[in-house]
Amino acid sequence: MAESLQDKVLFITGASRGIGRAIALRAAREKACIVVAAKSIDDNPQLPGNIHSVAAEIEALGGKALPLALDIRDEDRIEAAVAAAVRHFGGIDILINNASAISLTPTPATAMKKFDLMFNVNVRGTFACSRACLPHLRHGRNPHILNLSPPLNMEAHWFQNHCAYTMSKYGMSMCVLGMAEEFRPSGIAVNALWPRTVIATAALAMLGDLVKKENCRTPEIVADAAQAILTRPGLKCSGNFFIDEEVLREEGATDFARYAVNPEKPLLPDLFLEGAPGISL
Repeated sequence: MAESLQDKVLFITGASRGIGRAIALRAAREKACIVVAAKSIDDNPQLPGNIHSVAAEIEALGGKALPLALDIRDEDRIEAAVAAAVRHFGGIDILINNASAISLTPTPATAMKKFDLMFNVNVRGTFACSRACLPHLRHGRNPHILNLSPPLNMEAHWFQNHCAYTMSKYGMSMCVLGMAEEFRPSGIAVNALWPRTVIATAALAMLGDLVKKENCRTPEIVADAAQAILTRPGLKCSGNFFIDEEVLREEGATDFARYAVNPEKPLLPDLFLEGAPGISL
């Protein structure tokens, strides 16, 4: 029996735009309570969206929102944000580790500052947010942790062109592997979700002209898949590396053209999936 997200409290990192925003708005349509945790507090012409604009969108859809400025590299700020969420909403039922940093560069072109950014956000931030939310998830209603990270495909070609980025994203996935078993006695589901195709988000700008928006799907496909996972009973749904399209097919979906930016253009498979092309800069 699927759970409802109504009145559930979702703590979503990186929720000011892209996939995080799409997941927040999807949950808002079910009248969820959403913590919009992200760094962006003001408008940026190059990166539209901030915690306050997304909070307004959530409330317009019937959800409840708490915008919180958060840099997940800062442990003290994470703890403060989690405490604020619990004070405001009374607890936390779901954590979405969505915030991520990307640099698809080979080793000589990856400055250590960029390496540290990816590991501090992707690996350390995911671990720290999970750790901070854990005491409250233990008391949550059908509690879930969902990491936006790929299946652990250990083929060498996924490392050769962007070793640092691959290691950092796989670090998020290794959190799923370990925490799913560690938290199983507490009834907390821990899963990963990854898109079948590249998603049209602001991160495309990091790829230059290598990926065109018209060959992508919209973030809504990931949001719909996330909703399907988060409403499954956690005791029977943990330790999985889900692919968005496969999740929705399991739910009976057949029309995927509606998620395409341009249904007449071919889609580009995402990184780390069997048969997907590598990308090098």
